[in-house]
Amino acid sequence: MSVSVLDHPILAGLLGDREIAAFFSVEAELEAMLDFEAALAGAEAEKSIIPEAAGKAIADAIAGFRPDVEKLAQATARDGVVVPELVRQLRAAVGKPHSGHVHFGATSQDVIDTGFALRIGKALDLLQARIDMLVERLGELDLRDGANPVMAHTRMQAAIEVPASRKISSWREPLLRHRARLSTVRKEIAVLTFGGAAGTLDKLGSTGEQVTARMAKRLGLGIVSHARHSERDGQAELAGWLSLVTGSLGKMGADIALAAQSKIGEIRLKGGGVSSAMPHKVNPVGAEVLVTLARFNATLVSGMHQALVHENERSGAAWTLEWMLLPQMAVATGAALRTAIDLIDNIEFSAKGD
Repeated sequence: MSVSVLDHPILAGLLGDREIAAFFSVEAELEAMLDFEAALAGAEAEKSIIPEAAGKAIADAIAGFRPDVEKLAQATARDGVVVPELVRQLRAAVGKPHSGHVHFGATSQDVIDTGFALRIGKALDLLQARIDMLVERLGELDLRDGANPVMAHTRMQAAIEVPASRKISSWREPLLRHRARLSTVRKEIAVLTFGGAAGTLDKLGSTGEQVTARMAKRLGLGIVSHARHSERDGQAELAGWLSLVTGSLGKMGADIALAAQSKIGEIRLKGGGVSSAMPHKVNPVGAEVLVTLARFNATLVSGMHQALVHENERSGAAWTLEWMLLPQMAVATGAALRTAIDLIDNIEFSAKGD
């Protein structure tokens, strides 16, 4: 049994997405945080902030490092973040005389935020590929069934007859706009966070910018003028984008469910859900899931706006809220896109008189 339906042993098949969820596993999170520490040590060694031998020792230790997850969990309950214990274990793995150079000049938020940026970038690649696929499938549906006449409805009442293309375009066009918006979202979220204790890189002095540039290049991330430890508009923008995508898919799901009603019959469902009591039914399960996931993300996005409120230079409360919300929103968006692709592959607009 699981607390969240997104990774529930049974319900995840309906509402979850294993591919997207993998980016938020403990293994993926630890790997991304260690990538930060490796990039930090490498960049600092190149600038002679730490000895070259220390940079190599840290890189070698990370290559074979397997953290004790149980101890990480226990320490996080005390410290509120995983990084202090992770760094302690990594220093023990590096050993003397180089252990003191691990994590030099960084703070916990640098590690966690950069680790998230690395993982969400990969998740966005997958979401974009699914949007591309869905746009293509909708185009194919339009070519096949777009000329078929359907009844337009305004305020749930029959209006005038229109070609099915009218409805299909209202599903496809928003996806094209969301795809265009994604480049802006990436620029705001796929960035290196490196600011040290209070965001000023105080321990690096005049070399801070050079180390930052080298780290960003190693990690394939963008650079911002300063660490955005308490400026969370990028995370909120990401949440808004995820909710926009699921919201548009929810509108499509609602349209399909209505058009597939027995008394309407403008859309035929292939492979719909069966009823345990009424074997004649073909339930619009996929369409309903799209509506559910749209409402789910719309609920969570308000929480991400709450997480904008950081006190001073860092807020444990607001920051922790992001960890609870963003992974769920990303998984829900992945599940919605996966479901939408399958749904479009299994519907057809009925020709008039069928």
